[in-house]
Amino acid sequence: MKAVDGTNDTITAILGIRVGHAHLRDERPSGCTVVLLPPEGAPAGVDIRGGAPGTCGTDSLSPINLVDRVHGIFFSGGSAFGLSVGDGVRRFLSSYGLGFETGYGKVPIVAGAIIFDLGVNRSGVYPDAQLGFEACIKATDSPCQEGNVGAGLGATVGKLYGVAQGMKGGLGSFCIKTGYGLMVGALMVVNAFGDIWDPWEGRFIAGCRKSSDSLELAYADRVLREIPRLRGFPQGQNTVIGLVATNARLNKNQLTKVAQMAHDGLARTIVPAHTQYDGDTIFSVSCGELDGVETSVIGALAAEAVAHAIIRAVKKAKGFPGIPSYSDIMR
Repeated sequence: MKAVDGTNDTITAILGIRVGHAHLRDERPSGCTVVLLPPEGAPAGVDIRGGAPGTCGTDSLSPINLVDRVHGIFFSGGSAFGLSVGDGVRRFLSSYGLGFETGYGKVPIVAGAIIFDLGVNRSGVYPDAQLGFEACIKATDSPCQEGNVGAGLGATVGKLYGVAQGMKGGLGSFCIKTGYGLMVGALMVVNAFGDIWDPWEGRFIAGCRKSSDSLELAYADRVLREIPRLRGFPQGQNTVIGLVATNARLNKNQLTKVAQMAHDGLARTIVPAHTQYDGDTIFSVSCGELDGVETSVIGALAAEAVAHAIIRAVKKAKGFPGIPSYSDIMR
């Protein structure tokens, strides 16, 4: 099992997936990321584990509901304001005549999730429909940009004591290819409350710092043993959101299970994960026709791809003034 051969080891190595990023102007640290799927749409599932999610379009992905395909998925900064990015994605898809046939015209099926980045973007200007439309225009199947891009631009991690003692998060992607042709990729926006643990290096690589002017980690796993309550944090200021995709043929039921299993990648890399302060959400899509692969195998590889994408998001991110990055503390 290995990363995809060639130059593209990100989610866009899977045929039919295009990713585009767009950012607010005037150096405002926020943006959005759009994933465009094949013109006919793709079967999709979702699993939400965090206690403070911000999503749209997730009900339609339930296995018991009518719509069986989604045409676009978006991720955005701006907290709830960023949900309007979805309007721009729908407008873009509609302009190409794509969507679910209602008998009275086609309606694009779009789902998405947001992160809270208002602690770093205090401009009062947020990602909107126009920015979502712009991200669609920029969507490409080239290797996905990572780090301080799109919805990951304003992402931070390690906020046990608030963003002032946190570090820079970001957006990361990774794709696995097996010897028998299965591909499983992930794209993750990492804005976690918890610290980031690299299971391959066996150490924390980012997280809560001892003070706002320190480059030493406080280690949330230790601090949590000393305090009975987390104080001073409105719910919903953190989250890890993302998408896993495969070239295997799966239905909504199977994709829901894949999304559930993909959350294991969060548990392996984020301490603590799935808190009341996070809105952790993972979508899953099927963009291929490879048959004969068991759902549990795909789910297990999805968890690994998610873990790799989270680590890449943090390692490729660049710091802001007062918010250092991995490269700043690991010099």
